[in-house]
Amino acid sequence: MHLRRSLATATALGCVLAGALTLHATSAQAAPAVQVWLTTADGTAKLARQPDIAFGATALARNVVVSPAETHQTMAGFGASITGASASLIAAMPKTRRNALMADLFQTAGLNYLRQPIGATDFNRTADFYTYDDGAADPDLSRFSVQRDEIENILPLVRQARQLNPALKVMGSPWSAPAWMKDSNNLNGGSLKSEYVATYADYLVKFVQAYGAAGVPVDDLTVQNEPLFPTSYPSMAMSSEQQAELIKLLDAKLTAAGLNTRIWAYDHNWDRPDYPLDVFSRVGNLPRLVGAAFHCYGGQVSAQQQVVNAGRRVMFTECSGTDSAATFADTLMWHAENLFIQNARNGGESTITWNLALNPSGGPHQGHCSNRCNGVVEINGSRYTRNAEYYVLSHAARFVKPGAVRVGSTSSAEVQNVAFVNPDGSRVLVALNTTTSAQPFSVTENDRAFASSLPARSMATYTWPAPSGTPGGVLSRTGWTATASVSAAGDAPARVLDGDESTRWSTGQAQANGQWFQVDLGQARTFSTLRLTSAGGDEPRGFQVYASDDPQSWGAAIASGTGAATTTVSFPAQTKRYLRIVQTGSAGNWWSIHELNLYS
Repeated sequence: MHLRRSLATATALGCVLAGALTLHATSAQAAPAVQVWLTTADGTAKLARQPDIAFGATALARNVVVSPAETHQTMAGFGASITGASASLIAAMPKTRRNALMADLFQTAGLNYLRQPIGATDFNRTADFYTYDDGAADPDLSRFSVQRDEIENILPLVRQARQLNPALKVMGSPWSAPAWMKDSNNLNGGSLKSEYVATYADYLVKFVQAYGAAGVPVDDLTVQNEPLFPTSYPSMAMSSEQQAELIKLLDAKLTAAGLNTRIWAYDHNWDRPDYPLDVFSRVGNLPRLVGAAFHCYGGQVSAQQQVVNAGRRVMFTECSGTDSAATFADTLMWHAENLFIQNARNGGESTITWNLALNPSGGPHQGHCSNRCNGVVEINGSRYTRNAEYYVLSHAARFVKPGAVRVGSTSSAEVQNVAFVNPDGSRVLVALNTTTSAQPFSVTENDRAFASSLPARSMATYTWPAPSGTPGGVLSRTGWTATASVSAAGDAPARVLDGDESTRWSTGQAQANGQWFQVDLGQARTFSTLRLTSAGGDEPRGFQVYASDDPQSWGAAIASGTGAATTTVSFPAQTKRYLRIVQTGSAGNWWSIHELNLYS
């Protein structure tokens, strides 16, 4: 983290409309109901359940059109970082209070993603900074150990978070290589020596292995936090050219170690999207390098779209709120708008803030942060307070489930919003009013609508079940299994159902007529649309789709065509248990599928 982005100063609000949502519906009998949760900038409502709304309204002049058939990115999760500072405060709480806090964060709030520093940061418990191999030069990494993270209570708390929320994912991000690998011979500032690039790749592989052995699988990696900001705490400058070189070496070493951890480029501010784009161009087609990670301390969130337009994915991985004249209100508004709604609308698959917990002084911290940084919660001895960051994250994490897909929704300056379809088909709309007056609006999906009014400076989450028989509902893949006629080593059919676009099933051999991929839905389900994603060039040259209740008898094909990077096939509604896709073309390329979804 470097100089913190200041939130907008508070404005005189005059007579602020806050409190319960104003609800409108023309039919109290309409079903199903829309559930609503509200948070206001003045704090009178904090994730407060509001009266349900019935469908049956007439669309208003300001109308949000939700379009489930318009699909965008799959969401990864929402969370923060258990830094050394956070761990020291949480671990010092009495056990019953500590357990209550952890349950609040990882069950009630639903946090399901942690970005964990690899070694010390500016938010260390003390100025005794560390990596996992400190001391004299050790090219063989014979001293490598993550024991310090056990001592600092970081690993025990991450393990507890995983126990509370088994869906939790973890990203590792280093602030600095060991000092002996750097031209400064110091953890603060400096650059990685060229002769140690391969050793540093080994160091990161050892981190993934050690954390996995400690009960914390690492799903994602960045290779350098804020590579354009060497400073007076653990940090390291890294050019895009050097980062590309490191990523290519790291990919080979992770593959040799049998690890599936994804790599994300950059991990710095919105103001330099050219950096990750240059990394991509230098690395080329490397499936493990899936996209870029961004921070909030410079530039505009819309810069993320450049990465999306380049065919890559986006993670938002750090932003710390700071004090202002009206800290709760300003943080709620700015984070809800930029870190969640606009981040998601510009391709972001995650919203990850910074420290999970800090004390009333915004610490412990070891540099910068002159306006007092804030955590998701503030801990004062045995007591904790939920900050605005908690409520913004909760409005997302409690309702937008892992594997949810962002779908189309019309947005306006008065009612900014973003919409999702969960794996079970349920809908989620998060709406924000940053203006100083209430904003009435309606929401329509196909031929049904509901109406509401957002109080001044407030955010709300709306949820409703998928309409029966309405196209566009993503079927839950719980209980599904996949098989194939042939599979490459390491590219198991199950990877098509894991919610991760960076993994895949592939044939491991040239495309040939008769190869097939099959899904057992566990029970008969009704569906009318199939969506497949494949790596460019590995789509099927020709295919037929079959559905059946008997995997030994398939009958006539229900659809056919040629594949693309994203292939969407619609057909008459089927209520069947088994789905089979059969290759009818041929090519020297492998046939691969990264993700398969069915829609009602």
